[in-house]
Amino acid sequence: MVAKLKRKINDSQTVANIRPEKEKRMKKWQKAALIILIVCLCLWVLIGAVVLIAKALTYDTDWDAIRELENEGGYHLQDIGDDTLVFVPDDPKVGFIFYPGGFVEYSAYIPLMRALAAEGILCILPRMPLNLAVLDVNAAEGMKEHFPQIKSWYIGGHSLGGSMAASYLEKNQDQFVGLILLASYSTADLSESYSPALSIYGSCDGVLNMKKYDENKKNLPFDNFTEYVIDGGNHAGFASYGVQKGDGEATISFKEQIDITVEQIRSFIG
Repeated sequence: MVAKLKRKINDSQTVANIRPEKEKRMKKWQKAALIILIVCLCLWVLIGAVVLIAKALTYDTDWDAIRELENEGGYHLQDIGDDTLVFVPDDPKVGFIFYPGGFVEYSAYIPLMRALAAEGILCILPRMPLNLAVLDVNAAEGMKEHFPQIKSWYIGGHSLGGSMAASYLEKNQDQFVGLILLASYSTADLSESYSPALSIYGSCDGVLNMKKYDENKKNLPFDNFTEYVIDGGNHAGFASYGVQKGDGEATISFKEQIDITVEQIRSFIG
């Protein structure tokens, strides 16, 4: 009886020792779960705040202005996914991948894209995360493969989009025959590139940092660089999104700036 009683006492002591250990482990898991939950909530709030700020800063497309412009036709829209707009001419000669400007809704560039398409240039206009090309520098990846019939491709963009397009070109120079910058500059070193570069900006541009623009000219091919200044054009005149903060007032119409831009790009492409 004494032996059995001792065993029962020992068993009860063992159970008593195990229970606190289990409770300690459970408390550790609960603390870890609580920390993870708090971190996730903080990230969710942070992401939400970033999205709201980006939306507040974004320049929306001025659809009324687009409707007022004559659509010359001669192209059709093609869907390749990811909200990417593709303007396919009836008889495409070359391809052009265009990166939108920072905090500008990509559809604001429809007038420019369809005007280029009317000239036989297939234009691909990708939508950028939070309307910032810096968040998807590699947006051009895989787009050319949808149109194997086109052998010559250009890449470029407006403002921040142009800079990011230049950064992509730096690592993919064998895939493109030229760079087109609108109110933009390249921070990537393309000075040794065999690809020609075209830079267009307006004389009334109040957004483009001309000091940085001039400093970064050295990054473009010295012997293969064309610069054109649109007399009376401004920063926002390359797309339909209204007045941009800090921009100068254009002395020519939006249509005139688009027409001049198309003419210069067509001449550059040849």
